[in-house]
Amino acid sequence: MDERRPWEQAAAVLPGPLRDGLLALGEDRLEEAEEFRLRRGFPMTALLPEGERETNGPPVGEDELRQVVENATQCSAHTALDRVRQGFVTLRGGHRIGLCGSVTKKEGRIVTLRELSSLSVRVARSVPGLAKPLLPDLTEDGRFLSTLILAPPGAGKTTLLRDLVRALSDGEGCPPHRVSVADERGEIAALWRGEPQFYVGRHTDVLDGCSKAEGLSILIRGMDPQVAAADELGGPEDVWAATEAAGCGVAVLATAHGAGPEDLRRRPACRELLELGAFRRLAVLERRGAVRRVRVEALS
Repeated sequence: MDERRPWEQAAAVLPGPLRDGLLALGEDRLEEAEEFRLRRGFPMTALLPEGERETNGPPVGEDELRQVVENATQCSAHTALDRVRQGFVTLRGGHRIGLCGSVTKKEGRIVTLRELSSLSVRVARSVPGLAKPLLPDLTEDGRFLSTLILAPPGAGKTTLLRDLVRALSDGEGCPPHRVSVADERGEIAALWRGEPQFYVGRHTDVLDGCSKAEGLSILIRGMDPQVAAADELGGPEDVWAATEAAGCGVAVLATAHGAGPEDLRRRPACRELLELGAFRRLAVLERRGAVRRVRVEALS
């Protein structure tokens, strides 16, 4: 397992001069950093709880952006960008690089990114104990109730999901549950050569590298889970998979983008999730600076 701190793992893909500028912020501040933002023509910034802060490094150019992609993928930026159609690359340790630039399409589909304009290196962390206060509201007679975690981007949905998986798997405040994780982007458990880089519990099985819908289906057929977990439901196929899992008697633990229940109801696929009764609880995650609060609502 990688013994480096999360920010060190994420910063390892940065070219030397940018990394040196980042280090000038000091280790205490870097322990709080959530993202490193690289935008052409401007110094790199670190996203801290109070907002973005410029580093002392030089302005970012095209060469630096391409070097980050090459370091992250261990191949040329040209080759990597031909494979990047979803706008991100996942790093060892579960960190993620978001990419922006000029999109090339063919027959209406994105085939590559070119002329990179900015990158966001998101630092992934585990926070053991984060889920503990919620478990009494998410369980009934010792069994976990299907729960959807709802929050805007960057609020910490995946971090909370990861710790709920760990707590349920290890039986923290409830009997141990068999948990299967469909880790499409490798951010929940961050498998590396078969070993999770984040501790996700003793009774957890992880499948990554395929879509959430495919992964949930495979896991339910093959691993007999009591809880099936996935990050960021959104499309119709995700709704189908979550509904099928619930229909098989499997509790579903998932996340979705949104600031509140009203946001879900504006999106047809997510509204269908609520109407079909796939979830029994809604955990709404709110953030103000460094402070996170979770509100649990019962769903009929």
